[in-house]
Amino acid sequence: MAMPWPFLILVAVFAILGATAWYGEKQRREELKAWCRRRGFGLKIARQSGLERDYPGLKLFSRGHGRFAQNTISGEWRGRRVKLMDYQYTTGSGKNRQTHKVGVVVIAADHPVIPLSIRRENPFDKVGEFLGADDIDFESAEFSRKFYVKSSDRKWAYDVIHQRTMDRLMRDDFQDLAFGFQELAVHRRGRFDPAGYEKALDLGCDVLDLVPDYVVRQMKGEDR
Repeated sequence: MAMPWPFLILVAVFAILGATAWYGEKQRREELKAWCRRRGFGLKIARQSGLERDYPGLKLFSRGHGRFAQNTISGEWRGRRVKLMDYQYTTGSGKNRQTHKVGVVVIAADHPVIPLSIRRENPFDKVGEFLGADDIDFESAEFSRKFYVKSSDRKWAYDVIHQRTMDRLMRDDFQDLAFGFQELAVHRRGRFDPAGYEKALDLGCDVLDLVPDYVVRQMKGEDR
C-alpha cells in the first residue's frame, strides 16, 4: 500500500531535523575538542551521573530525574580546578514531561563556602514575595531590583555580595550563580560554546576572588 504524501513529508522533515541536530552536535564537539587541546583540558564524551553526590550543596544537581552530564571538561583556570559540562535532567511525566538542558561551569573554591544562589529577577518572584517567599535585599536598590538572591545564611550573603561584587555582576549579561559547600557554579539554559565557557569561567573566578580576605580566614577557621 502506498504511503500518503503527508506522512512521507512528515517523515522527511523529521529525518532532516534529526540529521541537522546530529551534524550540529558533531560540529560543536569538534570545536570543544580543539578548544580543550589549546587550553590543556581533558574531555570525556560519555555520560556521567551522580553529580548530586559529588556536589551536595548545589541544588541544580538534585532537580528532577534522569540526571546526567555529557561532554565533561576538566582542567584549571586561573589557578582553580574547574569542571565544565552539558547537563540534563527531566521533570514531570507523560504530557507534562519536560527535558532541561543546562550548560554548567563548576569552579573549586580554596575554602569552604555556604550555599547561596544569585539569578535575575523574574515576574514569578513578585508572586513569591506576595506569598512570603522573599529574597535577600541589599543597599543597592538597582541590584536588589535586578537580582534574586537566596541563602539560609544572610550574613554570608552580605559578606560575599558587597559593592564590588555587585558591580561585577551588573556589568555581565548575567548567568545564574550558585555557591555549594566547596565550589561555585555558573550555569545557564542551553549549552555553552568555548567563548561562553571562558566568559563564565572568568565571571565565577572574579566572584571568588572578590570574597574578602577576612571572610576567607573565617571560613578556613583561622580567626577562631
